[in-house]
Amino acid sequence: MNRSTVSIIRSEEYGKGVYDKVRESVDLLGGISKFVKKNERILIKPNLLLDKPADAAVTTHPDIVAATIQLVKEAGATPVVGDSPCLKSALKVATGSGILDACKASGTELIEFTENVAIDNPGGYLFRRLEISKEVLAFDGIINLPKLKTHAQMFLTLGIKNLFGCVAGKAKPQWHFSAGADSQSFAAMILDLHLFLNPRLNIMDGIVGMEGNGPGSGDPKEIGLVLASSDAVAMDTVITEILGADPEAPPIQRVASGWELPGSRLSNIQVLGEKISEVKIESFNFPPLVHTNFADKLPYFLESRLRKAITTRPHVNNKSCTLCNRCLNICPATVMSSTNKIRIDYNECIRCYCCQEACPEGAISPKDGWLKKIIPGL
Repeated sequence: MNRSTVSIIRSEEYGKGVYDKVRESVDLLGGISKFVKKNERILIKPNLLLDKPADAAVTTHPDIVAATIQLVKEAGATPVVGDSPCLKSALKVATGSGILDACKASGTELIEFTENVAIDNPGGYLFRRLEISKEVLAFDGIINLPKLKTHAQMFLTLGIKNLFGCVAGKAKPQWHFSAGADSQSFAAMILDLHLFLNPRLNIMDGIVGMEGNGPGSGDPKEIGLVLASSDAVAMDTVITEILGADPEAPPIQRVASGWELPGSRLSNIQVLGEKISEVKIESFNFPPLVHTNFADKLPYFLESRLRKAITTRPHVNNKSCTLCNRCLNICPATVMSSTNKIRIDYNECIRCYCCQEACPEGAISPKDGWLKKIIPGL
């Protein structure tokens, strides 16, 4: 079995030195020419979630994007930056985060993914048909630039999850709904999508990550690392270990392990550059573990009655809420309502946390049910 390779480079701050750090991480893997050929059109896919400034750690930092653009150009290829934010346009988010400035400075086109096409996926582990932006499929290859962040539903959003942005915005909530209340099914869809798209290179912005109430309203956390790999499963496995999380706490990693993907096990990964043991983070504020389907643990008559008491759920802080109603507009299960405050029908809520991701005020966060708090292991 071939071992996956992940490079780890220390990088304490953003600025002019970031290019050297990104290049070093890629050189350890064989150099950019190993992944990009002359005259190709390469999609650079950052995380463009919300139009918040770069220091909020919500999006991939523009210095990481600029460094990757330069590397692609040095290989003789044409870079194009693209994404499909769920709430606002790519242009709006790129402007607010500083990524548009990086594109303009290098003469690089910024595009929005607007139209999905149905694609057969006969090699898929679970999902044999996918919806993917037609703009994405027109490129010769993809370089994936995730931001290291927490995520209410997926625990962490890393390399694999970042490719969900290759589904045009309006279809994302529907995929949440189609996968249902089981986070494992949603994780499997994302993993199948990532394996189909198969980015040539993944470069993680872990210089400053996000902890707590991610992916849009958490707290910046200095990590001081840039990671790179052609295998995002392996890269995500390594960073999960660095952060000190249970290897299978992220649902995507749990699915990858169940599918026995080589990169899901540290023993199958060759680490270059820094050693994992020397860059571990001693304290990192993870979100609550979200378990959404207890049908395999409880009889149906108990599951139906105790679901609210056991499961983690989105909780609205009414003092912070401005009643902008973005959460209502994005909720795929349409279980939210608003009069003088936001109300959620938890009996029908699928725990996708689209509302929490969309909230511009950070007024929605995951909260454990009262019974889950007092009974360990639920």
